[in-house]
Amino acid sequence: MDLNDYAKQCHGLAISKGWYDPAPHDFLDHIALMHTELSEAVEEYRSHREPHELYHANDGKPEGIPAELADELIRVFDSCAYYGIDIQKVFDEKMLYNAGREKRHGHKRI
Repeated sequence: MDLNDYAKQCHGLAISKGWYDPAPHDFLDHIALMHTELSEAVEEYRSHREPHELYHANDGKPEGIPAELADELIRVFDSCAYYGIDIQKVFDEKMLYNAGREKRHGHKRI
């Protein structure tokens, strides 16, 4: 599967689970949902979970930083499909561009 296949799969699941009922989201809603998933990863870390630590809730739901990062990808892929973004093309283009950039381009601190 390529990234667009994942995007279609994530978007289809979101539709089937009612995340687009009743009306379409706007762009800021999509970004806010992405931000929420990253914030949940931060909260896992603040709760002394390790970045690689995956655990499960009593109902079997995957939890932890890896699960939140997976949720982030799901939100990003869903949004890409919703907006008709060819994420595979853009990803490949950005990777090629970034490969040619100077070391620590922009000279910013992390």
